[in-house]
Amino acid sequence: MITYRLALATEADVLKKLLWQHGQNEWNYLTEAGVNAEFELLKCGAASAVVAVQNDEIIGFAVLIDGAHSPDYLVKYTNHRAMYFIGDVVVASQHGGKGVATALLQACIEQAKQAGGEAVLIERHEENLASAGMMRKAGFHIVDTFFDPDKRSAGSQKSCILAIAL
Repeated sequence: MITYRLALATEADVLKKLLWQHGQNEWNYLTEAGVNAEFELLKCGAASAVVAVQNDEIIGFAVLIDGAHSPDYLVKYTNHRAMYFIGDVVVASQHGGKGVATALLQACIEQAKQAGGEAVLIERHEENLASAGMMRKAGFHIVDTFFDPDKRSAGSQKSCILAIAL
């Protein structure tokens, strides 16, 4: 059985290791600076992480970032004060395809709703079909697609911004 809960501050190293082991692929934009900045937001309380746990082992997580600390380019899609942004989402490869990532997204959406948020945004590579599926199943819809060569080196080099209203 898989359970979902908020990550503990003491689990940051486990989460980082999971991200580096299972989050890197041609579609994802992971940099050491970006990952460290995201974990600083967790540390200072400007973000939270929902973890998926099976047999006392963390098998996945998603990071929910407060709007005020979300990337600046998202301001054109919604009011920063009323939104949340889901940063990294990762599931250990041996647990892929079981709906864990979708459940993590749904837990983040619920958390944002309980905190009074009006929308949750997330982004992905246009051609990342696995991410597209989990985001669609969680209720997200595309609000923008744009050429993003600074982040995207594979395929179309386009990013999609997706949103769900709460």
